[in-house]
Amino acid sequence: MRASESKPWIVALAFGLLHGFGFAGALKEIGLPQSDVPLSLLTFNLGVEAGQLIFVAVALIVFLVGGLLSTMLSAVTPVHARLFGAYMIGTASIFGLISQVAGLAA
Repeated sequence: MRASESKPWIVALAFGLLHGFGFAGALKEIGLPQSDVPLSLLTFNLGVEAGQLIFVAVALIVFLVGGLLSTMLSAVTPVHARLFGAYMIGTASIFGLISQVAGLAA
């Protein structure tokens, strides 16, 4: 068994360090003072982690709502589903048409 399979955190650490050094080098190249690099790296990493947490939270909410809707809509027939799809396509088409007409008028 390879080390990457038995200890994936080593690969993640190496990948993170490589990107961190690259980002630190880019900060130095744009003229950021050396004393500001650690704070810039910290806030960048905190932003990345916050973005990942927000993505996971949104995905969980979508899955939970989807599960609730599937149980609530279990009595929906295929005819209802086709009608709903047709109305959604029509609604999207109308919005597209309106935005195109508004763009022509401007």
